[in-house]
Amino acid sequence: MRIEIWADVVCAWAYIGKRRVETALAGWEGESVEVVWRPFRIDPMAPAESLPMAEVLQDPVVDAALQQCAPGMSPAENRLRVSEIAAAEGLGPRWGAAWRANTQAAHRLIALAYASGGAALQDAVVEGVLRAHFIDALDIGLADTLAAVAERAGFPQGPELLASGAGEETVRELLLRGKAIGVKTSPTLVVGGKALAGAHSPAHITELLRGAAGSVTRELPAEVERFRHSEALLELGDPLGCLTLLGPLMREFADDRNVRLLAARAYFHSAQLGRARATLEPLVAETPDDSYAQLLLGRVLKRQGLGAEAAPHLRMASAMTPEYKS
Repeated sequence: MRIEIWADVVCAWAYIGKRRVETALAGWEGESVEVVWRPFRIDPMAPAESLPMAEVLQDPVVDAALQQCAPGMSPAENRLRVSEIAAAEGLGPRWGAAWRANTQAAHRLIALAYASGGAALQDAVVEGVLRAHFIDALDIGLADTLAAVAERAGFPQGPELLASGAGEETVRELLLRGKAIGVKTSPTLVVGGKALAGAHSPAHITELLRGAAGSVTRELPAEVERFRHSEALLELGDPLGCLTLLGPLMREFADDRNVRLLAARAYFHSAQLGRARATLEPLVAETPDDSYAQLLLGRVLKRQGLGAEAAPHLRMASAMTPEYKS
């Protein structure tokens, strides 16, 4: 069984949640469990160069945003509350981030650790990154900080891999996959298709494991899962994300009608009308009785200002499927 922990390493609850998962697993008597960390960004607008947290907290916009995290408490009161909870989980004695850091490189290091050495190495890297940020007050946006974390974790090749740009595509795709499956909170635990959002108690985590252990989940082929995630991103209003995930399928299954049609939809919704038209015209020629492809091609042509060319496709679509009639 596998637990996926979708979390950002600048999220205090991710570190607290890590300890609670460890406590739950220490008392778990069921089948073996692999814990895999996946990326999430709670601060996607963090600058490339880290800023001192003391300076960030003086910004009234940041102060107002933090008020939403714990209504009824000041940001300072909330930070004290979280530090007390962290201390109860054995984290400290010093607690608190000193830097507003961009976590892209840290997420890359974590993903690369899993690819290079599996869950145990990844866990050591995650622990090192979280400790550096919350306990040692280091800037995890710096290559030197991450290099030291990697060395202590037994991942000496980590710094060289980071410097080469490795892991960028992996993290980008994982962030999109998290969005596609509905991850909205750090941390979110996903086991066997069931999700638990937040840093819940070990008892709650154990219940999640029991529920997953008692259910049978059919593992989909990787390409089917990728297609479904791409489709979900389009439904969520992210056509560019859809195209990013769909890219490998477009290369490997270039003749697959479903892949081509989904790509055409994503092109249309991202205003890439030339690409949408170039994809749809052969589809319509191959199967003129596909009312949806006719409709979409008509809409593309209409948006291109080609009303006369659009009209036959729109008429045919509405004749075959009356609800398409505008």
